Amino acid sequence: ENLKHLGIYDALNEAVLIKKKPILGICLGMQLMAKESEEGNAAGFGWINSCVVKFKIQNKIKYKVPQTGWNTISICKESKLLKNIDNHSEFYFLHSYHYGVSDQHDILTKTDYENEFVSAVEKENIFGTQFHPEKSHNSGAQLLINFIQI
Repeated sequence: ENLKHLGIYDALNEAVLIKKKPILGICLGMQLMAKESEEGNAAGFGWINSCVVKFKIQNKIKYKVPQTGWNTISICKESKLLKNIDNHSEFYFLHSYHYGVSDQHDILTKTDYENEFVSAVEKENIFGTQFHPEKSHNSGAQLLINFIQI
């Protein structure tokens, strides 16, 4: 709603959907790319066919919400964004919500936190990571370099 109020919403849609400029959403930025979220009542951009859902943890002693700390990714498809990044590389996470993606083709990586969840997406020029590459040492730096080169 704030993006619409500031006049940024339409400009972002034009840049991403019409001009096909690459975009990388990190954490909340990725969540904003979904259609909707359990966290509030405002619609997202809808660039990725997904609803953002809260973690439903059974073992609350072992798994805390928000998930805070290091976890590995499982790469689901080849991507320029993940060039020179190994499968099962570690990235830093800090979140209570995650994607429930409808189109399996959009899933770039998955991560396990009691249950498997989508940790990165890619659809044409649209990229999103639930993890924080800017806090993820060498693998994160490589991901950001890769994005700049797209």
